[in-house]
Amino acid sequence: MTAPLTRAEKTRRTRRRMLDAAARLFVERGWTGATVEDIARAAEVGVQTVYFTFGTKRALLGEVLDTAIAGDADPAATLDRPWAREVVAEPDPAAQLARQAAGARRVLERAAPVLEVVRTAATAEPELAALWRTNLEQRHTVQLHFAHALTAKATETALPAETAKTGGSTGTGEPIGAGTPDEPGGPLRDGHDARSAADIMFTVLGPETYGLLVTTQGWSPDRWERWAADLLTRQLLP
Repeated sequence: MTAPLTRAEKTRRTRRRMLDAAARLFVERGWTGATVEDIARAAEVGVQTVYFTFGTKRALLGEVLDTAIAGDADPAATLDRPWAREVVAEPDPAAQLARQAAGARRVLERAAPVLEVVRTAATAEPELAALWRTNLEQRHTVQLHFAHALTAKATETALPAETAKTGGSTGTGEPIGAGTPDEPGGPLRDGHDARSAADIMFTVLGPETYGLLVTTQGWSPDRWERWAADLLTRQLLP
């Protein structure tokens, strides 16, 4: 005999139904077209239950987005997720970039449609403009963390070879990687440092690029992942 559900489990399942219904309707109808009344009806709850649980329609969309990005209801930040830790711990720079592309693909397969809802509505809705800006900042922060890890690995790889050739300097009296105002001094290809590398990662692995190639042009997620990893490698590694 199956044990009866606890009150906490019933609450969790009801919340999950509301999030699933909201995600489906936001993607199908957009921010304006998906009303709280329609979401409540699809989740088989009262309208006041939606408001009692989430407070506002904007907060509901925010939780839908967070859940889509995470893939679960665990509040752990992206950088605390196992896949992100594996990216940072990966000792090989090219393999790190491949892991980043794979992780981005898994996130975007879930979250790209919801991100597009937020992005398109942000132009007319100040509340959603703030949500979109927050998402941009969070994504760039994650990529900057990865970029710092990549530059550290690239520096470790480059130093022995450069030291052997120059005796610990660039041959001009400047320390390795110093660069000049007109020539970036980062350890990556074309002198990219962590910040400019993060900008490239942010662009290549973003939902805008994914949406253009996968949603609009019909690429498979697997093809996009391979393309993204290859492009990052060509752009960033010496």
